[in-house]
Amino acid sequence: MKLVSYKTEDREHLGIYVNGHIYNLNSCDKLIPDNMNEFLWGGDELMEHARKINDGISSGKLTAKEELFFELIAPVPHPSSCRDGYAFRQHVAAARRNRKVDMIPEYDQYPIFYFTNHNAIQGPGEIECMPDHFQKLDFELEVAVVLNKKGRNIKAADADAYIAGYMIMNDMSARGLQMEEMKLNLGPAKGKDFSTVIGPWLVTPDELEKYKTTAKEGHTGNAYNLEMKCVVNGKQVSKGNMADMDWTFAEIIERCAYGCDVLPGDVIGSGTVGTGCFLELNGTGLLNDPNYQPQWLQPNDLVEMEITGLGMLGNIIKKSESDFSILALKK
Repeated sequence: MKLVSYKTEDREHLGIYVNGHIYNLNSCDKLIPDNMNEFLWGGDELMEHARKINDGISSGKLTAKEELFFELIAPVPHPSSCRDGYAFRQHVAAARRNRKVDMIPEYDQYPIFYFTNHNAIQGPGEIECMPDHFQKLDFELEVAVVLNKKGRNIKAADADAYIAGYMIMNDMSARGLQMEEMKLNLGPAKGKDFSTVIGPWLVTPDELEKYKTTAKEGHTGNAYNLEMKCVVNGKQVSKGNMADMDWTFAEIIERCAYGCDVLPGDVIGSGTVGTGCFLELNGTGLLNDPNYQPQWLQPNDLVEMEITGLGMLGNIIKKSESDFSILALKK
């Protein structure tokens, strides 16, 4: 089942995507709220209501009016929080190698994450960036989950049951700002807080059953064989697979929920897949060839991310009309 959030006349709605069409869930079942946040707080009960509508429309047993004029937005447009993990060892090892530092042994001992700006969530469409963002503007190819149950001190063996669904995530990164602030060993903050993109829809776990594979040795939780790629201006720049996650989402959730509540509407990213950003690609390119020409995102670039079973997330990078720079304010 594919769940979507969309706008009509500046009002947000909750819908379902079936056979290339979008249908409003609330109009089919008044017990289902017309927004994603309330729906997620309804847990498995409301999910089952939505599934019956999905099955009815798919089979032709239920006739529903499709939406014709709408703007697709982030599937979870107002998360209760947004965390991002560090699950792909290949990406971490390559980034450290490119900086000429050893792989950190703690990586293999426990999963980590950071909190990013849950008020800067965006979906398909334009991403407006300030001048400082264009100082080494980067994409990051990831998978994200959203929760639909409240929990605390959840064990990894039980954590997959808290996942409502999966989405593509583009963890946009302003590397110039990030590199400045990370010198102070706090962050990332301004290098990350301007845009995190998710979409195009929320795919429920049952749709991914056919892609299920075995988690890496010594790890607990569901794993999926999903091809991942990123294309910039029609040229493929990144390729990976969700099965390459070393830490599972279940293990990341276990750590997130230790000693604190996780809530319905919490979004959690996987971290960047190997080769999944220009920072890594440029570092590897320069390591192999001193004449390599680094690439960063530019105004009007088209970024398209595609993951098996999760769809395609497309964005156009736009330059703000403002010339305000916080980098220029350094003392």
